[in-house]
Amino acid sequence: MKTLDALVIDEDSFFDVMKEWVVDSNNQVVILPPSNDSSQMLLDVQVSTRSILGSLIYHTGGVLIDHGWIRILGSGHKRFPRDVKNWNENSNGSGIYLIADDAAGGFFAINGGAFSGEMNSVYYWSSDSMEWEDLGVKYSDFFGWLLNCDLNEFYEGLRWEDWENDIQKISTDQCVSFFPFLWTEQGDCNNSKRAVVPVKEALELKYDLLSQLQGIT
Repeated sequence: MKTLDALVIDEDSFFDVMKEWVVDSNNQVVILPPSNDSSQMLLDVQVSTRSILGSLIYHTGGVLIDHGWIRILGSGHKRFPRDVKNWNENSNGSGIYLIADDAAGGFFAINGGAFSGEMNSVYYWSSDSMEWEDLGVKYSDFFGWLLNCDLNEFYEGLRWEDWENDIQKISTDQCVSFFPFLWTEQGDCNNSKRAVVPVKEALELKYDLLSQLQGIT
């Protein structure tokens, strides 16, 4: 295993790039301070701060984008108690490394071998789909894209009327669930019944539903 000194690299740290990107961001961004366990977490994950994942773990407790609509995992914070290491230990997806999620119950992950596409590419599991979509970018490009993309356009059909006020009442450990589900013909973000549920519950339910659908086909 690499030592902490070998993993924490002050020169060429991705965190310096990240801070520059945030200053020029088109979307609202909050970088949360790292947890007290960030050093141990970096040792456990064994990635250096030259990488975006290492920088997020060591230098941040997570990153919130667009007033908390998107939550990027770091080392954890009282405002964002989940961390990238433990969140993936508790996930069900072999070869899927979860890195972020959104208030509508969508999940972002790095392909660690679960998908036939390019390794380390970022995938998105939208709340209106039962299939992971390859975004065709690696993590650093994905992060930069989140800072500057038109999120209203990307989330068209997933943001309901008055969503801005509603998500202020939702913690980073929660998301909105819809019934009928948005991936069904009857699902609609404005007309489906909405409820606030734990993110863990939403993820587990989606895995269960996917398993049932695969069993039917």
